[in-house]
Amino acid sequence: MGYLLIVALIQAFSFSLIGEYLAGHVDSYFAVLARVLLAGLVFLPLTRWRQVEPRFMRSMLLIGALQYGITYVCLYLSFRVLTVPEVLLFTILTPLHVTLIEDALNRRFNPWALVAALVAVAGAAVIRFDSISPDFFIGFLLLQLANFTYAAGQVLYRHLIARNPSDLPHYRRFGYFYLGALLVVLPAFLAFGNSQHLPSTDVQWLVLLFLGLCPTALGLYWWNKGACLVSGATLAVMNNLHVPVGLLLNLLIWNQHEPLGRLFIGGAIILASLWLGRLGSQRPLLVGQARR
Repeated sequence: MGYLLIVALIQAFSFSLIGEYLAGHVDSYFAVLARVLLAGLVFLPLTRWRQVEPRFMRSMLLIGALQYGITYVCLYLSFRVLTVPEVLLFTILTPLHVTLIEDALNRRFNPWALVAALVAVAGAAVIRFDSISPDFFIGFLLLQLANFTYAAGQVLYRHLIARNPSDLPHYRRFGYFYLGALLVVLPAFLAFGNSQHLPSTDVQWLVLLFLGLCPTALGLYWWNKGACLVSGATLAVMNNLHVPVGLLLNLLIWNQHEPLGRLFIGGAIILASLWLGRLGSQRPLLVGQARR
């Protein structure tokens, strides 16, 4: 759990750095690309290239493409239309996606998860009820795609490591993760990036350096390693730890004038959706056991 706790605290700080220093100033695709290149410089020299199953390599490429590539492209794009507190609140639904993916892999179905998704949309509407726009919902949907791919990466990594035990330490097989991420973010930058909006100040470069080395390199490695050491319930809880800490930091330091009333009411509704998502989660499992 120690790994997950450290990463959650790093993530809590990172959201504000992105929203305050990069969003709207630095091209989103370049920022995502720079982070994965820095992380690759850390892990690729440590990676074992021989005596690793090709199937394991391909799986790691897929996990990297999902958990970093698609996730972070969507995350950065969402900052164009959402505030930092809104982004933080909407990432609170990641455990719901974890549950849906775990149920799918175990051939279970929880109808309450669908109800929870609708309630979460209502919570998002409350936060911006006076200025709901198509851009706002695009940002919300981008974050749900990011939540899904981030959750999928965690779940798939847990299953992959469980099915492919090795005497090698995790970091010797983790470089493939960043290659998979690069397969998504490099074409995205080449196709959609704007080279006219590269970092222009020392602060922006320092923020990118921090984000590349800490949350992306050490953070994602520690998170996935920690995910293999805890139960699914603990992992779900830890996925949300960055939200209250991140909100507190952002509201105290950068967004003192954020309308807190609607933010907290909408956030409470979204939290309620998580509770709904867990209703009946044990029932399909018990039914499955009864059939054995």
